[in-house]
Amino acid sequence: MPPKTRRERKAEVAVSTTGGSTRATQSGPVSSSTVPAQQAPPVTLDYKKLNPKTTHYEFGGPIGAFLMITILPCVVILFAFGCDNIGYTPFHRLWAIASDLIAGRFEWEFLWSLVTSWKAVALLWYAGFVAQLATFSIAMPGDTVEGTRLRDGTRLSYKVNALSAVQTMTTMTLMSVRGQGLKLPLWVHANFAHIAVASVIFSFIVSIGVYVYSFFGKRLLSLGGNTGNHIYDFMIGRELNPRIGNFDLKFFTELRPGLVGWVVLNICMALKQYVDLGRVTNSMILVVLFQAWYVFDALWNETSVLTTMDITSDGFGFMLAFGNFCWVPMMYCLQARYLADFPHDLNIWHVCAVIILQCVGYRIFRGANSQKNTFRNNPENPSVKDLTYIQTKSGTRLITSGWWGMF
Repeated sequence: MPPKTRRERKAEVAVSTTGGSTRATQSGPVSSSTVPAQQAPPVTLDYKKLNPKTTHYEFGGPIGAFLMITILPCVVILFAFGCDNIGYTPFHRLWAIASDLIAGRFEWEFLWSLVTSWKAVALLWYAGFVAQLATFSIAMPGDTVEGTRLRDGTRLSYKVNALSAVQTMTTMTLMSVRGQGLKLPLWVHANFAHIAVASVIFSFIVSIGVYVYSFFGKRLLSLGGNTGNHIYDFMIGRELNPRIGNFDLKFFTELRPGLVGWVVLNICMALKQYVDLGRVTNSMILVVLFQAWYVFDALWNETSVLTTMDITSDGFGFMLAFGNFCWVPMMYCLQARYLADFPHDLNIWHVCAVIILQCVGYRIFRGANSQKNTFRNNPENPSVKDLTYIQTKSGTRLITSGWWGMF
């Protein structure tokens, strides 16, 4: 057989090439691409070094943590049951109950009747609200943004779609109740105290769940929540970023249920006032509008939360779960609740003063937070590169000029 030309040998090699790699043939040399590349050995993380024992306490240590776990839920329940159309005097009513206890005039049957009169359907309503918000947060498309680099060298990915999730949930809710009139918001107003108790229960369920979950598998723990004291770690948060699959529980909790629930409760109170008066007072309009403005700003700038301490360094425990599932929606709607029970109209000068105060306050709030977020993401950005700062022992930088050096 005559020797093959160079062109024929090249053709055989080209025919034997599939999927970007060249196979060895009898007439051609073995390509270097056929030799499997040596993969770097997997990096084994030492979680004992990544999760050092916490040696310092905050918030008064275990005693302070215990008081927060026990007293704060009682405060929410006190304001929920101690404020109504008779009066907003929760501490006066608490003192009356304490006086009866001291004098021996208190009937325990009355206290037990308060416990048994709680409507469990409120827990179903609240859990349904959170579940619906979580479902749309998972299902709706959104931009994928990487968080800050963690101690193990990784960056977690977050789906940013708060506004689209809230918009979808709002549309679906309106479509679901369009034939019921205002029954749902009126029910929310009438059963607000029961919903507040439900939010307390839900907060404890989430807090216990993430705390127990933190002991299974290899978890990246919070540097401040690994003391070994169960009460303190439960309150402050043990695991840094608990997740179910790609669904980040702390990122979801940080903004969505608390802030969205706050607006939902405000709207329900405004509709209750509309039913009672046939109109909505200007004070209620200002409260609902400006507080919704604040919530919209937070959801619009959702990526900014990824550089806050809550996400980067704080663990997810009772403090964050209770604060966002219970304290924010149930306590922040107090102004709208009061105006629903005691309507009040402001004169034109008061309205102008409130609007000016809101605009000035928002300008300071947004300017300062945008500056901080830009500095944390890119200190060399032209808008912040000339800012002065203090270098902390932990490696972070505290801005001492710009918005943060004015006061």
